[in-house]
Amino acid sequence: MMAKKKDKDTGGGGVRIANRKARHDYHITEVVECGMELTGTEVKSLRAGQAKIDDAFARVREGQVYLIGSNIAMYPQAVAELQHDPTRDRRLLLHRRQIALLLTHVKQKGKTLVPLAVYFHRGWAKCELGLAEGKKQYDKRQDLKAREAKRDISREMNRRRRG
Repeated sequence: MMAKKKDKDTGGGGVRIANRKARHDYHITEVVECGMELTGTEVKSLRAGQAKIDDAFARVREGQVYLIGSNIAMYPQAVAELQHDPTRDRRLLLHRRQIALLLTHVKQKGKTLVPLAVYFHRGWAKCELGLAEGKKQYDKRQDLKAREAKRDISREMNRRRRG
């Protein structure tokens, strides 16, 4: 009898490219996991951790969702004919109903789709999309103050526990 694989199994060595800027610049209201349509050299490069999604965003075009502005570096071991375009638009795989729901949200003023992370789950490339609304400058400052206060409280609690 074989043991079941745990849900935490990434199948790709645990490579996770995160967009840390997204949570700083936007209020994330909803998160959706979707598949990615990639070529062979893109998968190899992504497994090596050679990707940037900091300036990327997603758009709904012709009933499909595309990741625009992401950069997956060329795979150096591949021949020139098999190389991919590093900045091409990549199709994201979602159900039709999910796309329709995202489209209704994105049509509202000030909302956009932002990639939060790209990773492998059970051997499949996944992208975590966040439905985002832009933060104002004062919101960012308030978040920084709250984070620092939380860190100070935690530090003080640890100090008191020790002695």
